[in-house]
Amino acid sequence: MQAALEVTAKYCRSELEEYGTCVSSKPGSWQQDCHEQKVKVAQCTSSHPIIRKIRTQCAEPFAAFEQCLKQNQAAVENCSKHVTEFLQCAESVKVSEQTQN
Repeated sequence: MQAALEVTAKYCRSELEEYGTCVSSKPGSWQQDCHEQKVKVAQCTSSHPIIRKIRTQCAEPFAAFEQCLKQNQAAVENCSKHVTEFLQCAESVKVSEQTQN
């Protein structure tokens, strides 16, 4: 996939998997029940320049995606448009730090 997503998966795979498993297993209450896992993902990704750059440049589509998730906790599939918009933004970010560890 795109460079930013690859970096996230490379450096934060276990945190992302734990969060995804939690969200999937608690469709009606994941916002509350998976907060700890969400924080772990955020802490992991915040240390990588590529992720910080995407967060800055794509803050608006990400916020719209998060808002959609809050409004559709039992039907997260309703937010696919928001996911697509965020991913398109993330793909467009120029990542000069891609090769740094």
